[in-house]
Amino acid sequence: MVRICTWNLENLFRPGDDAGPETGAAYQAKLTSLADVVAAMAPDVLAVQEVGDVVALTDLAERVGGTWHQATAAPDRRGIRVGFLSRLPLTAVRQWVAFPAGLRPIQVDDTAVSSSTMGRAALQVRVNVGGRRIDLIACHLKSKLLTFPGGRFSTDDEGERARFGAYALNRRSSESVTVRAAASRRLDAVAGSAAVVVLGDLNDVPEAATTQILLGPTGSEIGTGGFSRPDAGDRQRLWNLAARIPEEQRFSREFRGRKELIDHILVSHALVGLVADGAVTTDGAGPVPSITEDPNDRRGEPGSDHRPVLATINV
Repeated sequence: MVRICTWNLENLFRPGDDAGPETGAAYQAKLTSLADVVAAMAPDVLAVQEVGDVVALTDLAERVGGTWHQATAAPDRRGIRVGFLSRLPLTAVRQWVAFPAGLRPIQVDDTAVSSSTMGRAALQVRVNVGGRRIDLIACHLKSKLLTFPGGRFSTDDEGERARFGAYALNRRSSESVTVRAAASRRLDAVAGSAAVVVLGDLNDVPEAATTQILLGPTGSEIGTGGFSRPDAGDRQRLWNLAARIPEEQRFSREFRGRKELIDHILVSHALVGLVADGAVTTDGAGPVPSITEDPNDRRGEPGSDHRPVLATINV
């Protein structure tokens, strides 16, 4: 068995940063609450998002205890990044940031400046489990929560709201295409037998178009009649393990009281048959607070505003 988990740690900064806890005591409380969840879930590989300080991730690993291997991507403009903590050695580490060939630059705000890169780099690593190589790609796609000029999180201008909603959707779509290209590269390299996992905070639900981009060829989704019938598309497909989560647990965030599953684990054909129904859970952290559009509301609070998603794979 290998236990693979993804969790948005919600602004894991050391004290002193504008987005982090204001006091050492608040920081220690956050570390303890996060470490308790990680220890209880006992993942072999943990993909993390919103790591604001690499040293803080090391602090978390030390608080959990035992030996952890660590890798992180470059930070975004907010100073947060994705990364991995792993009980298994990490090899073949690389990050993905540039849009793939054929995808043109996108408009990201009201200025004339366009972008041809992900807002936050995705990170790819490899682990070896019983002689099987598994490639994992962690990502944190553009949030549905909008940021307006001047650092505002709200607006009374409905034209502005609509434009910035479109900019965010365009960026999240392009980032999804970029992550899909990274996964396709590995799937092409080992046709039909590549063990690939894409995981992280996709910032949208399983049915969203941006999430669906990652799946590859249509058909054979878990729970459909085509799932047990192999076809030529299987070597390029990724399957979202959301369908393996017990229905009452099928959420990873609450936004204004509405439960949403926006954190996901997707696996290739070599792995999807090794994940039993109910072998994926989001229940490790218990309840989560209901958030609003303003992420500053929870500055310095312990724990995270996301639930982790944990999959047990019988390799």
